[in-house]
Amino acid sequence: MKEELLERWRHSHSFGQDQKRPGEFRTFIVIALTASMMVVEITTGIIYGSMALLADGLHMASHSVALGINAFAYVYARRHAHNMRYSFGTGKVNTLGGYTGAILLAVFAALMAWESLLRLLDPVSIAFNQAIVVAIFGLLVNGASVFILGADHSHEHDHHHSHEHNHAHVETEPHVHAHEHHHEHHHEQQDHNLRSAYLHVLADALTSLLAIFALLAGKYTGAIWMDPLMGIVGAILVARWSIGLLRSSSAVLLDEQVSGSMRQQIRAFMEQDQLDRVVDLHVWTVGPNVHAATITIVSRAPRSPGYYKTRLAQHIQLDHVTIEVHAYHEGDDQGVLERN
Repeated sequence: MKEELLERWRHSHSFGQDQKRPGEFRTFIVIALTASMMVVEITTGIIYGSMALLADGLHMASHSVALGINAFAYVYARRHAHNMRYSFGTGKVNTLGGYTGAILLAVFAALMAWESLLRLLDPVSIAFNQAIVVAIFGLLVNGASVFILGADHSHEHDHHHSHEHNHAHVETEPHVHAHEHHHEHHHEQQDHNLRSAYLHVLADALTSLLAIFALLAGKYTGAIWMDPLMGIVGAILVARWSIGLLRSSSAVLLDEQVSGSMRQQIRAFMEQDQLDRVVDLHVWTVGPNVHAATITIVSRAPRSPGYYKTRLAQHIQLDHVTIEVHAYHEGDDQGVLERN
């Protein structure tokens, strides 16, 4: 068989990862802002003895690392999108970066909490006026970062090719293997990498507010214990974020099944005909807004894989689908197709 004829059934597994997204450039801008402010806050926090400033600076340092991982994920995924070594594309590069960043955030949170506890037990003098000025400036930088990333966070469009692999295995007929290609547009889809960066700087802005509150309380009420206390609060915020990211990223890396609601929808769409039953269903995430699925159907009146693919595509978007169809005969064991 001629190679050019086979091209009809071949396709790329880039799933849109080869496109340079607007969020990539914006992320680099925010990295520059965040890293600059991080150096200022850590330096002034040490000089003026403000644990809240130091904690905020360390918080920004952790998010600078996370933002750097986000930027790296954008670049690496785009440059290696067509590398055939990646069976389902490079979408999980973003997830792996998020998992690594979550571990680093947990370490930073522990350091912040430890240093704050030491300052709480052994208070040091604070130059409130200078520290407040720096904290306000940090809040402005964080607010600008939120604005920069927020512009794309709410309007990110994701365009990629979706491919279904339809395997019909009907016991009375030869095996049929059909590939179909089509292009679909996804509007208002979230770029998870960009969303992660957005949440980083948003958390930084909230931590800056805590620092300002602690410094004002210490200056006007003499409650210098508020400064390390806000450092502990900041550490808790970072720890909670890191735990949440660890959970969500590890679920993708381990090919955990998607939400039960999506699987239920798929099952319902595929079983609209009372003669069809889904006996095996696996749906997992292979990249940002990219899902793969394998579906096995047993039917008294089996249709072509394309029929089931079309039925499914009318209701839900899956990017890499393998469908296997088996024929059920009256002579087979009774009750195979009965609902549980």
